[in-house]
Amino acid sequence: METLEQRVMPKVFRRLVPLLILCYFVSFLDRVNVGFAALQMNKDLGLSATAFGLGAGLFFLTYFLFEVPSNLLLVRFGARRWIARIMVTWGLVSAATAFVTGPTGFYIVRLLLGLAEAGFFPGVAYFLTLWFPSAYRARVMGYLLVAAPMSTVIGAPISGGLLNLEGVMGLHGWQWMFILEALPAVILGFIALRHLSGEPSDAPWLSADERSWLSQRMATEDRERRAEHHLSVAQVFFTPKVWLLSMMAFGFFLSIFGVGFFLPQIVKSFGLSNVQTGFVAAIPYVIASLSIVFWARRSDARKERRLHIAVPAFIAGVALIAAALVDDSILKMIAFSVAAFGIFGALPAFWAINTTLLSGPASAAGIAFIGAVGNLGGFAGPSLLGLSKDLTGSYAGGLMILAAVAFVAAAVALGVGRRSNPPAIALTPTGE
Repeated sequence: METLEQRVMPKVFRRLVPLLILCYFVSFLDRVNVGFAALQMNKDLGLSATAFGLGAGLFFLTYFLFEVPSNLLLVRFGARRWIARIMVTWGLVSAATAFVTGPTGFYIVRLLLGLAEAGFFPGVAYFLTLWFPSAYRARVMGYLLVAAPMSTVIGAPISGGLLNLEGVMGLHGWQWMFILEALPAVILGFIALRHLSGEPSDAPWLSADERSWLSQRMATEDRERRAEHHLSVAQVFFTPKVWLLSMMAFGFFLSIFGVGFFLPQIVKSFGLSNVQTGFVAAIPYVIASLSIVFWARRSDARKERRLHIAVPAFIAGVALIAAALVDDSILKMIAFSVAAFGIFGALPAFWAINTTLLSGPASAAGIAFIGAVGNLGGFAGPSLLGLSKDLTGSYAGGLMILAAVAFVAAAVALGVGRRSNPPAIALTPTGE
């Protein structure tokens, strides 16, 4: 006989997760499509590798500064309204990137994009803590995180193709790419405003007994977290585990965005066309998508987090060293694919720990702070690889540093997350 839990959780999953996956897909695409724009834009705007790396990374500087305030405002105004606001404003700013005319304008619009998007992912992560018990967290976060590599799998060929609109209506191909890929964010912002519900008690699409059961289940878990981690918002920033998790996030984002922003240029150097570059650059992200699902489901099934972060992070470090040392294009792409398998595979268990660490506003602040420090890695990674290219003519030195940081993240992971999840349940979020 079907239990109330078996009826409620698949319904919640179907209502919320597909839309949030689509929103995160567009978020990540608008964040990294600048890597494809660089194939034309750098020449048009007079950007060196260092200048491009700096501009690409500046997004993460304002993202870092406004991450925590944004998540606290989300608690104040409600997740539904605040997530919608973020999406509409970042879509408009992303489209404005098409009209920059030089390095200074490029830097400014990247700073504004980081400000507009600040708080989106930690806001969504916090929103999920209001709806999904901790036993579901790694799987739900895994499904959400798949959107990041899939945005490149699908978006890379599209971005490469849009570059071929060169000259249409007097605009460059890279300008069309920014405009057309920004529109979905604005549209989805208004859809999210109508479709999402703030918390279980506000969900008209659940029956009264379903709302009651889920509200009580989430309230019980919240009381347990408060009893174990009774911290104020201010105390969050002085909690050692929060800082350790922040260090890990920095390492992961350093590699993801350091490689991600320059991978199209690396692949283009193999002698490929823009469209071919899009398809080849998508290969590591196909592997990353499969890796996220594999590690997420395995982590929940084993009720274990530490090794499900440390092992894939270590794999990523080894693969990044290989990518730095080999010159053959096929071997280099294999190395990048293995690195993607590792670094993206560590994320589900990592975020599962984050979302069970604290409760209430302290949880929103903690998740946002960890994400904010992590996004400093998104600032440092592209800058590091761009500087390495300009100084040495190669990305090898930068990739070696990324590998070292991945090893540090793996080591730190062994010291956190020792507490396992509540007992695993047989039901998956899809109702299987």
